[in-house]
Amino acid sequence: MNKAFVREADDTDDDGDVQDQLALPPSTKNYMTQAGYDALRFEFMQLLDDERPKLVELVHWAASNGDRSENGDYLYGKRRLREIDRRLRFLTKRLEIAEVVNPSIHYGGDQVFFGATVTYLEDGVIERTVCIRGIDEANSARQEVSWVSPIARVLLKSKVGDELNLQTPAGLVQIEVLSVSYPKP
Repeated sequence: MNKAFVREADDTDDDGDVQDQLALPPSTKNYMTQAGYDALRFEFMQLLDDERPKLVELVHWAASNGDRSENGDYLYGKRRLREIDRRLRFLTKRLEIAEVVNPSIHYGGDQVFFGATVTYLEDGVIERTVCIRGIDEANSARQEVSWVSPIARVLLKSKVGDELNLQTPAGLVQIEVLSVSYPKP
């Protein structure tokens, strides 16, 4: 059989489709801050204008060296090109459906909306602070949560002083909203 019609083993990915991992709930919008949008746009442009052309050149050079079946540069380059193309398709879709929200319009308010930094008391003991961000920009290392996360869904539209119930795998947790802040306009 001709090798052109044989599916390569490295065509399948262990990590699955990234879009499935970060899927939006049905009939919702892809809210994000301007900074999050700019970061996705920067990544898209860097992959498209910088990394991909260099890799295409490397793969072209490696292909010209002869036997491709044992050529590490060629095989790795082709695999990386597929990864880049997959990421570019994902970023294109996310940027097309993005709805940029300016959280500073709520500056001075005490109700929780997208972009708020919320401090709450968990079970009357533990004080936590989270910032509600878009699905593509939330970073738990910076205490940012996605607006579709369970804690954000409970907090959204609440006000300072509200006592809420959060269902966790460990059971029901009582939380009280202590403060809400937004970036200055």
